[in-house]
Amino acid sequence: MNKSARHKDKSYGVALFHESMRAPIWVIAFLFFLMGSLSLAVWAAVGNLPTLLLSLIELLIIASYVRATTLEITVTKGWFLVGPAAIERAFVHRFEILDAPTMRRARGVELDPAAYLAIRYWVPTGIKAAIRDPKDPTPYWLVSSKRADELAKILNLAEH
Repeated sequence: MNKSARHKDKSYGVALFHESMRAPIWVIAFLFFLMGSLSLAVWAAVGNLPTLLLSLIELLIIASYVRATTLEITVTKGWFLVGPAAIERAFVHRFEILDAPTMRRARGVELDPAAYLAIRYWVPTGIKAAIRDPKDPTPYWLVSSKRADELAKILNLAEH
């Protein structure tokens, strides 16, 4: 587990399902091209040393972006963990698998502003999990997943 945003003092148990989604190569390459063009402009204007410093800063920015946009999904016997959020599985029900067109509508015109969103624009599919916690006003979680069928199957297991 060891995800820095999750509670370090809590043991969630053995993972029944785990998925980690990082930015795809095309997104990272696009960022490198953008940053490279900025470095080229700086090099043409002021020279080598400022360009080298700028390039190092750009590299750190890209690495930070990749780390910040990585989405970790974990399901244990009693917990559903998505990114920095964790909820007991007893409070989650009605898992809806969303294909690409349905996911596009769910994160667009049909979106409830009170929903918890863990979506990544480069992942076209996901799940919608309804929440039934009386203390939590969140109606549902909308989660991007490349393995939505498998995730919903694990979440629907009776034992939790």
